Amino acid sequence: MLKLNKNDITLSQSAADKFAAIKNIAQSLTDKGLVEQGYVEGMLNRENQNSTFLGNGIAIPHGTTDTRSMVKTTGVAVHHFPKGVDWGDGNKVFVAIGIAAKSDEHLGILKQLTK
Repeated sequence: MLKLNKNDITLSQSAADKFAAIKNIAQSLTDKGLVEQGYVEGMLNRENQNSTFLGNGIAIPHGTTDTRSMVKTTGVAVHHFPKGVDWGDGNKVFVAIGIAAKSDEHLGILKQLTK
């Protein structure tokens, strides 16, 4: 089971758009040693394929199956955007949870997040 600690959460962030937000989140995942540097490309590709907007001001950016091999350790980076970020289609995100997961571990994380 995933457990959050204060180092997983970054408050009072801002971003010009969802792609800038995803790049910042990917950098947090990289800085924490959860993923390799190129994982950001998978996160951006995923967003271009399908929006990661979950609803209620929450998005869950994550990589593609092609970038799973770049995940060193499963974990998350939670970023808070008090002014919100336009996530497209009229959706505004205030909390974005970047997910780094090997294989289908992200499904367990998603299940926990949607409880």
